[in-house]
Amino acid sequence: MRMAPSFAKMNLKILGCLLLLLATAGAQENGVQPRIVRSFYQVAISPDGRQLAWVQPIYSAAGRSITSSGIFIQPVDSSAPPKRISADASTEHLDENNIAWSPDCTHLAFLSNNGSPSQPQLYVADVKAGAARKLTNLTGDLSDPAWSPDGKSVAFLFIENAPRSAGPQMPMTEEIGVVQNQIYEQRLAIVDVASGSTRQISPPDMYVYEFDWSPDNKSLALIAAHGAGDSNWYVAQLYTLQVGSTQLKSIYQPSSSSQIADPRWSPDGKRIAFISGIMSDEGVIGGDIFVVPASGGSAKDITPEIPASPSDLYWQQPDKITFTENIDGNAGVGEVDVVSGRISQIWDGPESISTSYSGEPSISLASDGNAAFIANSAAHAPELWIGQVGHWRQFTHDNDSFQPRWGAMKSIHWMNGNMRIQGWIMFPRDYDARQKYPMVVVPHGGPASEFRSAWPSDFFNTHELSAHGYFVFYPNPRGSYGEGEAFAQGNIKDFGYGDFRDIMTGVDEVIRTMPVDKDRIGITGWSYGGYMTMWAVTQTHRFRAAVAGAGVANFQSYYGQNDIDEWMIPYFGASVYDDPAIYAKSSPMTFIKNAKTPTLVLVGERDGECPAPQSREFWHALKTLGVETQLVIYPGEGHSFLVPEHRRDIMDRSIAWFDRYLKSQ
Repeated sequence: MRMAPSFAKMNLKILGCLLLLLATAGAQENGVQPRIVRSFYQVAISPDGRQLAWVQPIYSAAGRSITSSGIFIQPVDSSAPPKRISADASTEHLDENNIAWSPDCTHLAFLSNNGSPSQPQLYVADVKAGAARKLTNLTGDLSDPAWSPDGKSVAFLFIENAPRSAGPQMPMTEEIGVVQNQIYEQRLAIVDVASGSTRQISPPDMYVYEFDWSPDNKSLALIAAHGAGDSNWYVAQLYTLQVGSTQLKSIYQPSSSSQIADPRWSPDGKRIAFISGIMSDEGVIGGDIFVVPASGGSAKDITPEIPASPSDLYWQQPDKITFTENIDGNAGVGEVDVVSGRISQIWDGPESISTSYSGEPSISLASDGNAAFIANSAAHAPELWIGQVGHWRQFTHDNDSFQPRWGAMKSIHWMNGNMRIQGWIMFPRDYDARQKYPMVVVPHGGPASEFRSAWPSDFFNTHELSAHGYFVFYPNPRGSYGEGEAFAQGNIKDFGYGDFRDIMTGVDEVIRTMPVDKDRIGITGWSYGGYMTMWAVTQTHRFRAAVAGAGVANFQSYYGQNDIDEWMIPYFGASVYDDPAIYAKSSPMTFIKNAKTPTLVLVGERDGECPAPQSREFWHALKTLGVETQLVIYPGEGHSFLVPEHRRDIMDRSIAWFDRYLKSQ
């Protein structure tokens, strides 16, 4: 369960909609509509480190709406205006994205919907000439192009005849009539750049999530699983596949309590590195770094007990891996010696860095050590940065004039018993230390995730509460990334207990050290945060108001309703059919008669991750028990909302709900 949409699985028009209202300096004030923050969707540095390519929205002439998305390139040492790369720059409303540099830095592969608004195809552009050539004529969902090391082919992921946008956060297909478990597998495809000849090379009964080329062009490393893609990522294995074969070779099968991600082939072709750990959501990566022989054999954890959660990998030398990480509420970059296991911390900071919109910590790394990424924080809107790792500089200045409408964000720590917990506290805008303020607690989604300081670009923008005079508390309790794998596994078979105590001791610490009115505290969250909100109001009466977004009320019924049920077994230790008691132990419905807190319940009609019946069950119980409540089901929406009016309504309703119960006396 998570909050942030995956870049690779989303059309850029959808991403433009997601950012349209909430990636602004704030809501309308004094009748003046603010200019939209210039967002960046993706960035990639050329392999030689000399050129930068990125994807960003194209805006209307008035600068207040997004009309399309475009690709731009610029030499890293030039102040000249960037050049646009497009399948047809004269055509308006194109969505162009998923950029990938050729090994010789002369061409750029990308996806464009030129010719069909609903069907992107793969193109290759000559960077110097600017001319683009269409490579594919396919029907379905394409994503993640990657050049072969010799530059002769481009591999990509492809779902033939996909009935909807891929990914569990997208609206699920309506189920009516005879419900059939029809599976649309995502396969690995390769297109020959010279001829345009395209073929699917992975087996038709396997769903491929990620891949990486071997240095000799002859094989690929795949993370794949049998069955439906949304659910079976949690049981995926690491395979290798020779280009001329359809037979997968299993290289590594994770334990039943772990998932794997980020396969990366070593420069000498002898090893494959990957990240393994407990992960509650595809694309939200954290764990330890493992290395396994490319021919198969025992995998070695080369970062055991690291007090952080690596999130992306980069082989710079055969025996050294650079990695990005979540670390104590910050983003960071480190390096590990593959042989000795010695870890060097290169950089960390109170901000978010990524190569894509809403991504986990990552950088685009060139052979000369130059790196590029999108950086933002609660104090600074997104910009592109570039430079040697740890010594980078701001490359763009599109948003320098923007000032946040919310207050300052500060990292804090507290103790729960012998466990040290980190979180963030956001001050009210126009903060006055002589006043007492209400506060809203925001548990994050996941649960395997982490709050970092970030400019709010997701649809559930709780920074707005600060703009309305609230302290906002963002805890990272056990089960979160950023403190090592043991900490991330700290809530196994314990949802709602240790993690909830971590949150509540954090609330106590904030009340002790900040001018927060202990009698005016609320709680809200989305996904796992929505579950924790439902849980909180059945465990304590300290919260005067609650807003539960896309939550889970009853893990026993939830098991058979959601589309990603495999995520639950590592956390609960068994299926609900084998151990129903462990699911009941952590279900808010088990304790529903304790609830007294006025609770607003919000959910998307076609949410596959946290289905609407869960929210209705909770609302129905509160209503029956005489607790003040309201349920809003948003038509056609999945786990992440796409309609701007719906996203705006979420925050308008939430703020009005908290104002009603936390500001009125």
